[in-house]
Amino acid sequence: MPTLLIADDHPLFRAALRQAAMEAVAGADIREAGSLDAVLAALDADGGIDLVLLDLHMPGNHGLAGLAAIRAQYPGVAVVVVSANDDPRVVRRALDHGAAGYLPKSAGLDELRDAIRAVLACEQWLPASLRAAVARTQSDSGDADLAARLASLSPQQFRVLTLVAQGLLNKQIADRLDVQERTVKAHLSAIFERLGVRNRTQASVVLRELELADPARQLA
Repeated sequence: MPTLLIADDHPLFRAALRQAAMEAVAGADIREAGSLDAVLAALDADGGIDLVLLDLHMPGNHGLAGLAAIRAQYPGVAVVVVSANDDPRVVRRALDHGAAGYLPKSAGLDELRDAIRAVLACEQWLPASLRAAVARTQSDSGDADLAARLASLSPQQFRVLTLVAQGLLNKQIADRLDVQERTVKAHLSAIFERLGVRNRTQASVVLRELELADPARQLA
């Protein structure tokens, strides 16, 4: 039976996703996480997770950065992005960065079940209401290039990049990852080369290109 990880910081929405997952796949092992750090820790601890239902704006996640992190560090795990944002341009960006599906938070239980079943069957899934608009939306060449550059990083290099973007120094990164400082420096050299940047600031900007405005905050 497949193992699913529901990643959302709202308990009521997690409960709705859990119900849909239980109905979509009888006997599925369903886990939950309320932050991006908890998601990455769960994936690190259990290599058997098949699918993550990922909220774009949960704590620790800023737009597409969490999706990019999962795809870089755990490429065998399928990700369905879950968001209140149904802008076709955002959906297109999510697909270009490796999402296997996109699920608006306004979706009903039938769509939730369909999405889970389709992605577990190795199919891409979009709600019917968005398919035509997303099909008309062209991929941004910069996004495609960014996705390719990030995909060229090893899982450990992506972890280093994430910590650099958080402002940590080399020694702090080494302590966090339990490696030697010279190993961090070697990773940084490789990161700069693969991303086509010269320094830590430019590398951090690469991740900031994945940030998206949270519709819920805009309405607040």
